[in-house]
Amino acid sequence: MRVIVRIALMTVLLAGCAGGQSVPTLSSSPTLPPPQISLTAVPDSKAAAEAYLQAWQNDDYQGMYAMLTRISQDAISLDDFTKRHRDTAANLSLLSLQYEIISTLTNPTSAQVAYRLNFNTALLGTITRETGMNLALENNQWKVQWEEGMIMPELRGGNNLALDIKVPQRGNIYDRNGETLVANTDAVALGIMPEQIEQYGALVDQLSKLTGKSPEEIRALYNVPNPNWYIPVGEAPLVEVQNRMQILSGLAGLVMKEYSARLYYGGGIAPHVTGYVQAIPAEEVETYQRKGYRVDERIGMAGLEKWGDNYLSGQRGASLYVVNPQGQIITRLAQNDARPSMSIYTTLDQKLQVQAQRSIAGFRGAIIVMERDTGRILAMASSPGFDPNAFEPGNNNSQMLLQEMFENPDRPLINRATQGGYPLGSVFKIITMAAALESGLYTADSKYICKHEFTELPGITLYDWTYDKGIDPSGELTLPEGLMRSCNPWFYHIGLDLYRQNRPTAVSKMARDFGLGSATGIGQVAEDVGNIPDPGSEAQAVQMGIGQGEVLVTPLQVVDFVAAVGNGGTLYRPQLVEKIVSPTGEMPFTFAPEVRGKLPVSPENLKIIQDAMRSVIENRRGTAHSTFLGLDVVVYGKTGTAQNPFGRPHAWFAGYTDNRDPTIPDIAAVVIAENAGEGSEIAAPIFRRMVEVYFFGKPLRLFPWEATFYVTKTPTPTATNTATPGPPPTETPTETPAPEEATPSP
Repeated sequence: MRVIVRIALMTVLLAGCAGGQSVPTLSSSPTLPPPQISLTAVPDSKAAAEAYLQAWQNDDYQGMYAMLTRISQDAISLDDFTKRHRDTAANLSLLSLQYEIISTLTNPTSAQVAYRLNFNTALLGTITRETGMNLALENNQWKVQWEEGMIMPELRGGNNLALDIKVPQRGNIYDRNGETLVANTDAVALGIMPEQIEQYGALVDQLSKLTGKSPEEIRALYNVPNPNWYIPVGEAPLVEVQNRMQILSGLAGLVMKEYSARLYYGGGIAPHVTGYVQAIPAEEVETYQRKGYRVDERIGMAGLEKWGDNYLSGQRGASLYVVNPQGQIITRLAQNDARPSMSIYTTLDQKLQVQAQRSIAGFRGAIIVMERDTGRILAMASSPGFDPNAFEPGNNNSQMLLQEMFENPDRPLINRATQGGYPLGSVFKIITMAAALESGLYTADSKYICKHEFTELPGITLYDWTYDKGIDPSGELTLPEGLMRSCNPWFYHIGLDLYRQNRPTAVSKMARDFGLGSATGIGQVAEDVGNIPDPGSEAQAVQMGIGQGEVLVTPLQVVDFVAAVGNGGTLYRPQLVEKIVSPTGEMPFTFAPEVRGKLPVSPENLKIIQDAMRSVIENRRGTAHSTFLGLDVVVYGKTGTAQNPFGRPHAWFAGYTDNRDPTIPDIAAVVIAENAGEGSEIAAPIFRRMVEVYFFGKPLRLFPWEATFYVTKTPTPTATNTATPGPPPTETPTETPAPEEATPSP
């Protein structure tokens, strides 16, 4: 206004100077200087409104609050302002917000801006509202005069939004044959009070049938000094308990507590694959509310429960209401009906999975069995395992199981099959052999004298496994025979020779081309990528030749590349899901093999490697020959004994079958037992059992450390315990194989 007044006064003065006389021409009169007028530009109100709405779009509530007028800030605190917007977003299940300025009206000191809001929600689609804001000029800046209707017109007068969510029952998880692994059901927590037990045999027998645990496992729970007054045993479906109630009700010392929740059958069949559910963490409640979850829901926290949460939880139904400050409903703004959840059918074979878990129990380690020609994972066991039912608060056994789980130094929640990073040891020699053959410097007829000692590195002496075993060295060996005998000096030599012949990355590049050092892409469970460095010295190249040094791999990577060797060179993406099925039979996902790469090995060289892996089993000098005697299945494999700086070596065995039976697909498998010793003595027998169970439906041959199937030998004739955790027993097979021992790094 001051500017306008000044301009008007200047106009009057100029007119007065003219005095009604004729205006002189420019040439006859000196030029007057222009008037000195001070103009202050009015800010753009539309830009101010957009800045406010942009901050809202970005959930920048503090930034929004800073744009309010002083009167507005006096009327509402930052905390209350923030809470008002967050509560609205949560009740809308707001995923994103878009805005559009419709019109603006600007006066010298005030402005009005009309805008349209599109609330994109998880449960109710897009909700559109038109509203507006008033702005006032403070210190030459537009400030927002906030009121509740700026969020939604319906919220004026202190009204709030209320969201009523209907959650479908969570979907089940099955094995490939429809056997239930996880379901929502009424269950019973089973436990014992040792001091009250009278009929030990009958009690153990019934608990074994209900929980899936062996009688030896159950006895081991209470056959300890000073057992607890109460010992959790496991969980079972209520219907199965009711079917046995006539017997169970007469067993003293048995404790049964009913609860209703998500039940993981058998105390956790493939728990690292299925995962588990938990309450929404407090720090993530708002995030999940905006995804459409109810605060009291349980969500997938690992494995398929997490990966498939959207399928398993279904489409929630919701009704959005406006309620007054007294909590009375004024109107319903939107509604959406619930849709049933879907079920996941895994690629796992339940019977094979259970046998895998029992076979690796007592060791730290992992087993993976995969269809060689498709990437389907049939079993994935990580040991020690855990009982996912421990995460159900209604389970009477929960507290004790969780305490035991979190106090276990072996970290049972880690999936060693996909997240364990290990030196690969002699199984890596498959890759070194491929690099040697593809270099053109070596052929199947290349020979090397395998002695006790390797002295090609100046000042350093390395040893073959035969030296530590006190047996004669292997002598002159062709390259395939070097793999069969797992001769360390042969592969030390290859690593060093390639490095010296200006091919320093020949082995490491081949390893990466075999899929090591990167994720397999399984996606459905968490995985580590391992480590495949390029050797930076001759000593590092030597160690890489036998899979030592800084080489780290996961069992999943190993089974994947071994399958590729067996199937002709195709790397498949490992998969754990066979299909996802809705209650109406729709299948948004069905398994299909996915090729993720090809081994850079010629068919001729691949055949040489395959034949060498066959000789590990078939040749009487092969390191796993005696382990597979009498097995009527064609097996190709490689033993491995990987040194590590934290104790005894890791025992490895990896291989595949080539039975070519059109009714039973061939498999690849890997076994690792941490700090367990020789691969030929520990891992190879476990691999054999997986083959027996897969092809014949049951184990056929005892482990060297077993008294009976899944019962560990003890000093007394009577076996009373299951496989003992920690270092494995020292008994060796009756027919001792020719083992190999990796040599420590220099």
